[in-house]
Amino acid sequence: MAKLYVSAVIDAPVEKVWKLVRDFNGLPHWFPGVTDSRLEGSLGGDHVGCVRSFGLEGGGRMREQLLAFSDAEHVLTYKMLEAPVPMSSYRATVRLLPVTDGDRTFAELKSEFVSAPEQEGALAALLQKTYQAAWERVKQHCAR
Repeated sequence: MAKLYVSAVIDAPVEKVWKLVRDFNGLPHWFPGVTDSRLEGSLGGDHVGCVRSFGLEGGGRMREQLLAFSDAEHVLTYKMLEAPVPMSSYRATVRLLPVTDGDRTFAELKSEFVSAPEQEGALAALLQKTYQAAWERVKQHCAR
């Protein structure tokens, strides 16, 4: 199982950053390569069990399910249900922590997945780059 960890310090208060990333249906606002997103069923984007379906640049679609969510701890965990990539058992956690020096935010994304051994390195590198780009977009969004 491959494990990834990407973090960033964002020059904005944790509440401002959380307002952006807490919406499980809000990926198009801050995650690179996501073109659209919709929630399936009647659960809102802050309810455990909700499922999002989102489009990717190039035409593919992914489905993910929210497994854990806490406004108090600024954390959410989700798993991949379907994706046009050669991996399985994908699970990720986004966590935000306040940095009291300067009222900033420490943001981290941890994920793990299973893939064929010969593809693991390339997939891990792609995800690492994508996650870092996502935090860069959050920084830009929160700077406005």
